[in-house]
Amino acid sequence: MNFHVLTLFPDMVSGGLNTSILGRAAAGGHISLETVNIRDFTENKHKKVDDYPYGGGAGMLMQAQPVYDAYRSIEEKILENGGKKPRVIYVTPQGRVFNQQMAQELALEDELVFLCGHYEGIDERVLETIVTDYVSIGDYVLTGGELPSMVMIDAVSRLVPGVLKNEESAEFESFHNNLLEYPQYTRPEVWQGKPVPDILLSGDHAKVDKWRLLQSEERTRERRPDLYETYAREGKALSWLLKKKIAHMDMIEVIRRGQAELLCGEEEGVLLRDVPSGAYMMSAVDEDMGERLLSLIPRGLKDGLYVAHQEFLKESICRRFKGSVINTCVQAVYTRKTPLEEDSRFCIKTLDTSYLGEVYFHYHAVHDKVYLEERLRSGMMYGAFVNGKLAGFIGMHAEGSMGILEVFEEFRRQGIAEALERHLINRILEKGWVPFCQIFTDNEASVKLQQKLGLRIGRDTVYWIS
Repeated sequence: MNFHVLTLFPDMVSGGLNTSILGRAAAGGHISLETVNIRDFTENKHKKVDDYPYGGGAGMLMQAQPVYDAYRSIEEKILENGGKKPRVIYVTPQGRVFNQQMAQELALEDELVFLCGHYEGIDERVLETIVTDYVSIGDYVLTGGELPSMVMIDAVSRLVPGVLKNEESAEFESFHNNLLEYPQYTRPEVWQGKPVPDILLSGDHAKVDKWRLLQSEERTRERRPDLYETYAREGKALSWLLKKKIAHMDMIEVIRRGQAELLCGEEEGVLLRDVPSGAYMMSAVDEDMGERLLSLIPRGLKDGLYVAHQEFLKESICRRFKGSVINTCVQAVYTRKTPLEEDSRFCIKTLDTSYLGEVYFHYHAVHDKVYLEERLRSGMMYGAFVNGKLAGFIGMHAEGSMGILEVFEEFRRQGIAEALERHLINRILEKGWVPFCQIFTDNEASVKLQQKLGLRIGRDTVYWIS
């Protein structure tokens, strides 16, 4: 991922972000940081970039032209290298409040531009021209946008594959699943008369995990009641979804992986929006509850994507949102925690964007190039190689299901599909997630493969509607 910061103080930004974990990540090529000095783009011989505001008022405003020219210098390089127009984040108390979910959303981008304001702000006309996201880190005023930008870059970078040595750290630290982190202890066992809790010395991992969860819940309830309220709502939603665990595993995992925007969570129905894919997922006890859920979805969505777990929801979605493409699936879930034995006959490795051409050539009828490129950048697509040649691939979809499975014709009937799925299941287990996939109801070959690998096949139908 590439970060670009438009600033009056480039040394402040580069000095703060080129050390420790982020410094190592940059050295390893996982992220890059470019600071662009806005003063370099002014025509004023004194490098002046501010002026008095029209209409009077205190302070000075940053002028539009230097900011615009500085941004264009970045945009032109990105477009010349085959990239798309980048998201431009302007840090302001007037923006959407930054949180972990937004960090996950931004981590899916290839390029991010941060615009750091100073003085009394920036001429509104250039903001209207280049800014895509107005973001706040809290209801207080700072002297400039550099510190908030650095905070966001740090939070987003941690979610980029390869940045953290211990990949679990990004999953289980503060704010994961709307719970604060439990208290931590290290040596000595007793410090100033305060001992480490006995449970942590017991060696009973199940009891330790339970204690940590209770501590996280209590700490969140006391210190962040707003977060705890969201956590409690998710708990209520899960109580409904867990009644049919296999059928609802897609929605359960979206919640557990922290990528759900929960729009309604009750004991008779759940509606959520999966942030990475934008899909609205829903399940309801009856038609009345279903209509309540559907009324919460905005009308007029362009390219709306919906996942229904009951037929009456499918029919209502098609009426309300003019859904015309319906894929009927069943859920398959790997319910064990033990990894599968991998097939040593094939070399399986992570695919990067250098393989986009081959992947798109073999899979363009199913997904577009932009989606496949984003999946390759996620670090969750894998290829099987035979004698150094790519023979097939598999990946994880944006909402978390296994898929994008293709074995090239000349390499079929050699067990490559099974080997690829074994590998992906193990990588998902390493993250502490539950591997699952959705199979078209008429795909008997895929059903047999899932059964062979030990996945449980759900009896209930899942409908993908677009």
